Amino acid sequence: MKKITCLHPQWLIPVEPHATVLTQHALVMIDDKITALIPSDQAYQQYPDAEHQILATHALLPGFVNLHAHSAMCLLRGLADDLALMDWLNQHIWPAEKQHVSDEFVFDGSVQAMAEMIRGGTTTVNDMYFYHEAVARAGIHSGMRTVVGCSILEFPTVYALDADDYLRKAVAAQQAFAGQNGVDFTLAPHAPYTVADSTFKKVITLAGQLHIGIHCHIHETLDEVETSLKEHGVRPLARLHQLGLLSPQLIAAHVVHANDEEIALLQKTGVHVAHNPASNLKLASGFARIHAMQNASINVGIGTDGSASNNKLDLLGDLRMAALLAKAESGNPSALNAPAALEMATLAGARALGMAERIGSLVAGKQADMIAIDLSALETLPLYDPISQIVYAAGREQVSHVWVDGRCLMQDRQLTALHIGALEEKARWWQQRISAQQQ
Repeated sequence: MKKITCLHPQWLIPVEPHATVLTQHALVMIDDKITALIPSDQAYQQYPDAEHQILATHALLPGFVNLHAHSAMCLLRGLADDLALMDWLNQHIWPAEKQHVSDEFVFDGSVQAMAEMIRGGTTTVNDMYFYHEAVARAGIHSGMRTVVGCSILEFPTVYALDADDYLRKAVAAQQAFAGQNGVDFTLAPHAPYTVADSTFKKVITLAGQLHIGIHCHIHETLDEVETSLKEHGVRPLARLHQLGLLSPQLIAAHVVHANDEEIALLQKTGVHVAHNPASNLKLASGFARIHAMQNASINVGIGTDGSASNNKLDLLGDLRMAALLAKAESGNPSALNAPAALEMATLAGARALGMAERIGSLVAGKQADMIAIDLSALETLPLYDPISQIVYAAGREQVSHVWVDGRCLMQDRQLTALHIGALEEKARWWQQRISAQQQ
């Protein structure tokens, strides 16, 4: 028998149509899908036997899409702070990963990260890391919609020997989880400075054969751009364009340093951008030109990056930061207004992942990936505009309910699929182990 649920929020924010706020409306969910958005009195009349849930002080909206994350790195949170990117990577993160990263590390870290993300309203994560099958298992275990980014580099790590080995393992993982609901894959060449031309060409070919996307760090720092000019004679985006990488299949993470010509190139080729405001600030990478990108009709979503460089997987907090930074960087207080910022964290992320027909907005026929935010707290009162209040004032602790595929993963701030106490105990175990080996 099908399960029918009618949710009656104070404000229903579907994201599509843009900037819409419905009151005295209900969302009808049958099993895992959204069936209708209708007036509340009509919902009671049409579905008298349904479960009717009143969310009297809440906004109901699509779940957030974290478009760029390294979930398992939450176990390295705070290990090396206040450093520039290359120093942070070369002297601290990569050595720590060499010592500790394993299937167990990635599973435990990913589950903890997913719990944190769910508690903050994120329902989909676009990940990038090692031990791909562990990430997929973590997504299934936690109930989070997961896109597993299979990292590819030229040099050996504890996971693979060389680029071809990374590619082989990516294919094996993708095939192992083929058809698994809630789990998708991308090929994730790490960055232009860690991947050779020949490997990028293999990635393009393989992604086409597997019908999956590509996810890559691009133009994250000025050092990356300057090194490319010295070694290749062109900036990274120009090099990648020559190789054929730039297309709607690609999610480019960061893109902090893009000039007018490169923004036009991104628009022409249909590349999606994953903006990571907190990580960019913390690593002093710079200020991405988000307002210029959106004026050029580039699809821009938002990511947290990893906990080791953020240090929070708080998409709601990063959403506010993105809106404020866009105004400061462009000198325009109207840049990235509240409805546009909310769309960046929901529908734009879904669009980048090729999932806009399934998630990202509350539309009949889409999967029921939703969150409720309680706006009754003193910190969000008085309330004149719920979208504005969510973007500029609400905190992740006000996310009260989370659904993925119609399954309630958090109700009244209590996780239903994961046990907080067990996660806390596991995190402390990893802390003791890593701390002991760092000494």
